[in-house]
Amino acid sequence: MSQQTTIRKLAALVNTPVEKLLEQLAEAGMKFSSPDQVVTSTEKVKLLGFLRRTHGKSEKAAEEAVSPKKITLNRSRKQELTVGGGKNRQTVDVVVRKKVTVVPPTGKDDGVDPASGLSREEAERAEILRKLEESRQRNLSEQQRLAEEDKRRAEEAAERRREAEAEAERLRKEAAAAAAVVTGDATAAPARRAPHGHGHGQPAKPAGPARDDRSAANKGKAQRGSHAMVAGVEDDESTARFAGQLHLSAADRARRSTARGRPKPRRNVEQSRGGSGGPHGFERPTAPVVREIAVGDAITVADLAQKLALKGGDVVKALFKMGVMATITQTIDHDTAVLVVEELGHKAVRAESDDAESVLVAHVADVQGEQAARPPVVTIMGHVDHGKTSLLDYIRTTKVATGEAGGITQHIGAYHVETPKGVISFLDTPGHAAFTSMRARGARLTDIVVLVVAADDGVMPQTIEAIQHARAAKVPLIVAINKIDKSTADPNRIKNELLEHQVVAEDFGGDTQMVELSAKTGMGVDDLLDAISLQAEVLELRAVQDGRATGTVIESSLDKGRGPVATVLVQQGRLNRGDYLVCGVQYGRVRALFDENGQAVDGAGPSIPVQVLGLSGVPDAGDDFVVVDDERLAKDVAQQREAKRRETRLVQAAGNRMEDIMAQMGQAEQQLSLNLVVKADVQGSVEALKQALTALSNEQIRINIIVSGVGGITESDANAAATAKATIIGFNVRADASARRVVETNGLDLRYFSIIYDVIDQVKQVASGILGMEIREEIIGIAEVRDVFRSSKFGAVAGCMVVEGVVKRSKPIRVLRDNTVVFEGELESLRRFKENVDEVRVHTECGIGVKAYNDVKVGDQIECFERIEVQRTL
Repeated sequence: MSQQTTIRKLAALVNTPVEKLLEQLAEAGMKFSSPDQVVTSTEKVKLLGFLRRTHGKSEKAAEEAVSPKKITLNRSRKQELTVGGGKNRQTVDVVVRKKVTVVPPTGKDDGVDPASGLSREEAERAEILRKLEESRQRNLSEQQRLAEEDKRRAEEAAERRREAEAEAERLRKEAAAAAAVVTGDATAAPARRAPHGHGHGQPAKPAGPARDDRSAANKGKAQRGSHAMVAGVEDDESTARFAGQLHLSAADRARRSTARGRPKPRRNVEQSRGGSGGPHGFERPTAPVVREIAVGDAITVADLAQKLALKGGDVVKALFKMGVMATITQTIDHDTAVLVVEELGHKAVRAESDDAESVLVAHVADVQGEQAARPPVVTIMGHVDHGKTSLLDYIRTTKVATGEAGGITQHIGAYHVETPKGVISFLDTPGHAAFTSMRARGARLTDIVVLVVAADDGVMPQTIEAIQHARAAKVPLIVAINKIDKSTADPNRIKNELLEHQVVAEDFGGDTQMVELSAKTGMGVDDLLDAISLQAEVLELRAVQDGRATGTVIESSLDKGRGPVATVLVQQGRLNRGDYLVCGVQYGRVRALFDENGQAVDGAGPSIPVQVLGLSGVPDAGDDFVVVDDERLAKDVAQQREAKRRETRLVQAAGNRMEDIMAQMGQAEQQLSLNLVVKADVQGSVEALKQALTALSNEQIRINIIVSGVGGITESDANAAATAKATIIGFNVRADASARRVVETNGLDLRYFSIIYDVIDQVKQVASGILGMEIREEIIGIAEVRDVFRSSKFGAVAGCMVVEGVVKRSKPIRVLRDNTVVFEGELESLRRFKENVDEVRVHTECGIGVKAYNDVKVGDQIECFERIEVQRTL
């Protein structure tokens, strides 16, 4: 024993109460006051001698018991044996253990204990076994008290123990047989299990060369006893592990001993022996097994094979026989999967929808509170350049149209305005033909549509389209006849032209309010607000003021500094900071809310548009959002929707039917294709560009949008364009440094645009086969803003370093922030020290004053470019 053994540890080792051990030490002449005191080796020997004298043994026998009588050496040899061949080939680990006992010649007789007539070793064993028997009796009495409580668990574990014993026996026999094959020794055959004192067998161990008859007899006696904690006894290595666990049954001990002494069985070995004996072996079914296979809208071939309990190749063969060529990783639709399941003799059932979506529906259906009056949502629609944004500017008393490239609206602007007639929320939609989907979305969100028609221009194609959108959404229409201050204005002609489209003014006996106004002078604007308030009172607009918010995404974008940003319109309830929401296939927690002026707000009620930060990604414009109780539900719903969308997309893109391939092979002429990568600053512009460009396809050329998204042009976008040999279009976004390197290396065509007309016109000219001169913008220099100074004469002056090319005062410029265009205009001043200069070259400092723009910040880039004419080639 260690010299640091305390009385408490010694009592635990000999399984004796601490109080009793203290009494025995006191009787032996050693008084200890605390059970945490250290007991030395001398004191242990003294205590052992006292106990032996108490039981009739002499001090001399105790001293002899301390000295070792023999040395036991353990040897083990580990080998690997390969059994069988082909698929049944197995590798078995064989461990041969050998124990050798060496007895040094002492020349002394071992002697016999006069009290019992046994040898000293046998007397010691008997004494220890007696103490262990007392310990076992105490443990049994304790277990009997808990037997009723553990009866149910013991019955369940009994079945598992029987299976473990059968497995252990089978593995033991096979390992012994394998050892006999390797060593060629007949004694290595499976050992016979001799009856044990506790009802479980123990494999016979090979005898060492120095083993004598007396040690063999002692071993037999030790096997008939309990598991003794005595060093020097050959079989005590396995039994000593169970000291203090005498409450275990014989089967439990055998299972634990086997598990500790054997390596974990290999899975494939057990599967190959599945039918070899035992009442739980696999039995081949006598009748065909018909399974019910749940199939959703789409499923991969691998998942279908797993549900059918078949190999993937079998399902692929069945599909091929049906005329569908698919690999194991491809996705098939619901109808094809049902046909395959029935062809293979099983029954197909419709997969139930996920619980997450049903829980979300229950959230929306909950009664959230009493309804109250809410502000109206008004959408301003009309033809391009008829004055929609200018009218809204006058109402908001701000300047928005000047900030749009080309003076046209290219995003949906959302504002709520405090007017003398109350709060009104306005949506300003684009008028260009490319923004059809954005106008349709605006009509679905609105309560009232204000149709702006220029009195000097008349009804135009987008005016008719706006009327159709309003009718499809069943929204009341108010006509604002703008620009009546012009000399060529003719309001009556506008009213007559609208009659052709079933829009009848109140003057003509109809039900449509028509207001004559001028957005430039403000004349008639108050009459328009009166008409809107009157229409809102007629509609009796009401919504739940408190509770979980629901609404729709108006616009979304990716901001490099703030992450995904979504402009949403709250339609029910109240959206607060910190709410969890699910928005299409995105989810998240509302980190911050901003109004249209960029001011942070704590919440937004019905009919109020706000910007939301904190979503997991950029949602699609037009997606609905719902506030939920916790993030787990939002994540589950978003993941379910994403999986469903991915499966549908895979099915649509598969095109793996044999007849489709034959039809493609039968085409006589190969259609040309123009691949494009489109990146824009907001989601609405991406949608508009995709729809406008793909609509240009004809029989000779097909426009393919291979990559589209929100944000700057990244290296992955450039690599995709290089692979597909595509043209990269950046709409109010720029490529970063790594993307520009890929573009230069592969010689890709990268074009920047800020007006949607230019994009459509250039692609249309190429698609139509019309060659000619094109106006291309070429960047000639970039200056980085290092500091900003305030001047009473020039306003904000940017202290810059020219990092690329040359900056010229006579050329137009753009201000970039995080690779996104924030302003386009011209230079007001360009100075080197205090002198005005015409140009500043690379690696030179300069001062730049941007005309009509005072919001230059440190870190911005000022891009100088020029427009040049280039001969267009195919």
